[in-house]
Amino acid sequence: MINSELLFLININKLQSVIARKFDSLSVHGLGFNDFVILYILNTSSDSKMRRIDLAEKIGLTASGVTRLLNPLEKIGLVSRETNERDARVSYVVITPSGKKVFEEAKVTAENIAKEILSSKKSKSLKTVSDLLFELGGNIQ
Repeated sequence: MINSELLFLININKLQSVIARKFDSLSVHGLGFNDFVILYILNTSSDSKMRRIDLAEKIGLTASGVTRLLNPLEKIGLVSRETNERDARVSYVVITPSGKKVFEEAKVTAENIAKEILSSKKSKSLKTVSDLLFELGGNIQ
């Protein structure tokens, strides 16, 4: 038998898989779950842009992991790169107008998927679990 803390983490891992499969199978406007999260973070950030390293931190991936996710989004015009006027070593990821439009359209579908996964029967516990996940290192509220 394992302790309840480890069981909790195993269940979080399983839930992440369920979420990714659900989003990917419905192809939320051509976006995977991580793509949607990237557009959400950029859309809600100051000036709709972030440094790659900050975006990686916000998502919980490495800088190279975020770059791999951003390349296809950049190719289809949902995000673009912008250099810093004062420091050429710093570049930003910017959500494009097309990216904002796709995000807004995908948000409706994504919210419906979230409601389906987290049915109203579970909503009483949702705030408590959400607060716990934030305390454990989640950084999006």
